[in-house]
Amino acid sequence: MVAIRVLICDDHMMVRQGVRMVLQSEPDLELVGEAGRGEEVVELTKQLRPDVVIMDISLPDISGIEATKRIKEAVPETRVIGLTMHEEEPYVLEFLRAGADAYIVKRSAAADLVGAIRAVMEGQAVLDPAVTRAVVSGYVSRPGRVAGQPEEPCPLTPREREILVLIADGLTNAEIARRLFISEKTVQTHRSNMLDKLGIHDRTELVRYAIRQGLVEP
Repeated sequence: MVAIRVLICDDHMMVRQGVRMVLQSEPDLELVGEAGRGEEVVELTKQLRPDVVIMDISLPDISGIEATKRIKEAVPETRVIGLTMHEEEPYVLEFLRAGADAYIVKRSAAADLVGAIRAVMEGQAVLDPAVTRAVVSGYVSRPGRVAGQPEEPCPLTPREREILVLIADGLTNAEIARRLFISEKTVQTHRSNMLDKLGIHDRTELVRYAIRQGLVEP
């Protein structure tokens, strides 16, 4: 078994220690380095070429968002997971636009972080359920937005709409599969088909589409 190589960036030593302990308890995860500053993690990523970088937003020099942009430009194959205390929509969207593959809040369980690491290595995008709700609430509350009023015809099948609602509710592929009594691979296939049909690229935009169609409430 080839281990997933992980690099941590957080300016708080106690957070790094906690993440280190989580990684060391998983046989398929390998910690290859640690950084406490944005410039440092960019340089370490170039040198070490980790599979995954776990990134905080608030850093002493450049932000985790700027560091993510630089990493994605220099080493595009490296996945970046945001691990932060910030749950507000602007932080989430800016981090995702910078190229982050997942966004997890620090109050989440260790299993959520481990699951996100494995998921991004399979090409999935991961949003913490608390973050998904923040994105939904922020969109619905904007001036001029009429909740529950579709803005465009929906090309999705009934099954795809059903899965879309569960994605917007913050469920993972595994949870959706259990809920609908189907395989995770089938869920991923439906998700990919939705992205293709709608011409969008990530989970956040799927959530926004579900809101525009009135399929979910905040």
